[in-house]
Amino acid sequence: MKKINLNYIIFILVLVSCQNNNDHEVLNVNVEQTLSALENDEDTDNDKKITVEDTGDKSFVVQTTDGEEVLIESTYYLSNLLQELAIAKNKGLSKIQIDIQRVKEQPADRLSRLIKTKYWDNLTRRVDREGLENILTDTKASDSLMRRLYVPSTDSVGIAYFKNLETDFENFKVVILPENISPEYVKSINDKPGILSLKIEDGKGLPFVVPGGRFNEMYGWDSYFEGVGLNIDGREDLSKAMVENFAYQIEHYGKILNANRSYYLTRSQPPFLTSFITETYESLNQNNKAWLRKMIKAAMKEYFEVWMVKDEKLTENGLNRYYAEGIGIPPETEPGHFDEQLQPFADTYDMPLDEFIKAYQNQNINSKELDEYFLHDRSLRESGHDTTWRLDGVCADLNTVALNSLLYKYENDFAYLIRTYFDNSFEYNNQSFNSVYWLDKADRRKELVNKFLWNEANNSFYDYNIQTQEPLVYESATNYYPLWAELASEEQAEHLKNRLLETLKAKGGVLSSSKASVERFATSDVARQWDYPNGWAPHQMLIWKGLMNYGYNEVAQEFIYRWLWMITKNATEYNGTIPEKYDVVNRTHKVYAEYGNVGTEFDYITPSGFGWMNASYQYGLSLLDKDLRENLNDLVNPDQLF
Repeated sequence: MKKINLNYIIFILVLVSCQNNNDHEVLNVNVEQTLSALENDEDTDNDKKITVEDTGDKSFVVQTTDGEEVLIESTYYLSNLLQELAIAKNKGLSKIQIDIQRVKEQPADRLSRLIKTKYWDNLTRRVDREGLENILTDTKASDSLMRRLYVPSTDSVGIAYFKNLETDFENFKVVILPENISPEYVKSINDKPGILSLKIEDGKGLPFVVPGGRFNEMYGWDSYFEGVGLNIDGREDLSKAMVENFAYQIEHYGKILNANRSYYLTRSQPPFLTSFITETYESLNQNNKAWLRKMIKAAMKEYFEVWMVKDEKLTENGLNRYYAEGIGIPPETEPGHFDEQLQPFADTYDMPLDEFIKAYQNQNINSKELDEYFLHDRSLRESGHDTTWRLDGVCADLNTVALNSLLYKYENDFAYLIRTYFDNSFEYNNQSFNSVYWLDKADRRKELVNKFLWNEANNSFYDYNIQTQEPLVYESATNYYPLWAELASEEQAEHLKNRLLETLKAKGGVLSSSKASVERFATSDVARQWDYPNGWAPHQMLIWKGLMNYGYNEVAQEFIYRWLWMITKNATEYNGTIPEKYDVVNRTHKVYAEYGNVGTEFDYITPSGFGWMNASYQYGLSLLDKDLRENLNDLVNPDQLF
């Protein structure tokens, strides 16, 4: 047996102990002095961040108030130091103690901690006396001088509450909406934009989480994905309130809105409410059947009165489409967004573009062709995918794979909830429903999906054009929603998994669409943000779960790791940046698309990340194997692992 050197063991233990003590070392520093010195030394491009693009030597000596000098090195550690100093400065502190362990915190642990303890709270809003100041101003609105709050005529509690506040804010007006909110009425207030009220309870507005950046209102499908992250982080209080706000929207606005701004009143967004209800209720672990019953009734109302209206969102073949009402040009878009589409019409009328737009908007010029284009455009925005060449100029003619998968999930969720929590009998609108009713609906939809949307030649689901009666052969992440909804057969799932790996796998995760599809369908060189080379959080989350539903855990683990590694790597190199979306081909937040990338503009420290990106990070970590979690903290490149 080899002889053990006791002195060597003691030496190693002392060394480890010293290292641990050093990690826990506390630095007493002057905030302003240290921050200024750090910026002067390392923020060479003066953008109030320390990133890999700064040309400093990535080495900084902290001068403590105790007369010590402590060396901090690497982009990541220096940016963490910058952030800790900025937090202290924002709190008005002149001196602080900085724990070296916080500066050298492992990157995945740091991101997750910040999301859980800071970002969710920073993204939380309320429509009430306390919260109005944060949400009244809207950078997307044409009129920023008068700040308006619209309240439904059916909400007596809200009317009384907000009318009492009318004199509390400068340039503020409370407007009561008519009982019937028509497209004509919505168009009439497009130049008078405002926030829409949500539920007031016990004298306070129910809270909700916003995406972040310029998106400072409660969005439809964003909220569900945010809810997934909130439930993981023990913030069911927020998820529950958001579900209740959706029930309020259905009751008083007739639908779950694209978002609670006046210009969104004519359109909804992808339906995730039954999943949101189920996951939140079961995460709460409470036996509140009265709450569950009320939320299910709201979801049924949405199902029947929004999605199952014939000749609108329900087509003749029994499948569904996005179909957003409205008149004229969507007002929330940036000036000039539609110039390329409008210029030929202006030329036809021999008018300057601005004069033609004014005449069209005032309905002095009528154009069925333009009306149809904007129907498709609004419907595309209702789909949440604004914009993609897949849906450009055609969305309202498509039975989409995504929407029909989501409604299939609704039907199965209703069956599950009724059977599990209500003894297989549920009363809604003077009618009794049992699980068989909803399972029959789901089975019928599955038959229709397989008939119209399944493509035997490519072994894939595709959107179906009801006008041409042909599939839209476009490789999109939305083609894989049937895995999440468990609509696909085992055989179909195997084909889908293989096709996903063949067409949409990128170094940073799942592509929103394939390069070949974009090249085939694009009619200009405009880079659509929901297309190649970009990847989005909701697609990743749905596809991870979908793959795991069918036992493809190894494939799911690889996709999860690739996505989380990209987020983590970018955050370490770019001062904690967590944006709206990523270029998953080049694994970067530097996205060159029509709307840029929300969440990349901030000073010193991102206050909130981005809603569904935060959720995807927490959800991915919750699914990731332990050894891969360790590799993630060590930033082991996925190309070395898979």
